[in-house]
Amino acid sequence: MVKVIEVIASSTEGFSEATQKAVEQASKTVKNIKSIYIKEMNANVENNKIVTYAVNAKISFEIED
Repeated sequence: MVKVIEVIASSTEGFSEATQKAVEQASKTVKNIKSIYIKEMNANVENNKIVTYAVNAKISFEIED
């Protein structure tokens, strides 16, 4: 059986790092992560520069019996 959780993660470096942070943080409490699906991406802008990148992601993991 597979369960899915939805998380939001951010980074000042880029979308890839935000995605990696989502997996790293989820893995602290969730085991057997199998995939991540990026549902949405967005960025915050200040003075015409991107200052943070964020992803809204679905992480799927196997549930142990």
